[in-house]
Amino acid sequence: QVQLVESGGGSVQAGGSLRLSCVASGRTFSTTFVGWFRQAPGKEREFVAAITWRWQAADYADSVKGRFTISRDNAKNTCYLQLNSLKPEETAVYYCAASAESISKVRVGEADYWGQGTQVTVSS
Repeated sequence: QVQLVESGGGSVQAGGSLRLSCVASGRTFSTTFVGWFRQAPGKEREFVAAITWRWQAADYADSVKGRFTISRDNAKNTCYLQLNSLKPEETAVYYCAASAESISKVRVGEADYWGQGTQVTVSS
């Protein structure tokens, strides 16, 4: 079992930055594939980014490439998502997700574990 707790959300103006954190407890985090999703009001949840545990290879949604960066510190059981050049349409609840099986499962939303989410609000 893995428990995930996100933090770092807040309100910023368009063009601003935030860094989200996802702290894991329970199962060995260092061998878990981790990702981030977001869900805006009235919209479906969408994939944002994911990272493997061994080589820390990252995968991004096309809409965030070049602006968002996912990283992890296995010693701290923490995954980070750096959000730069934020846009108002990226206002959403951002969720951390984890899978013990594969990054593919995370990417398609079939993660085994989910956090409660952290709100990101971007004003124009």
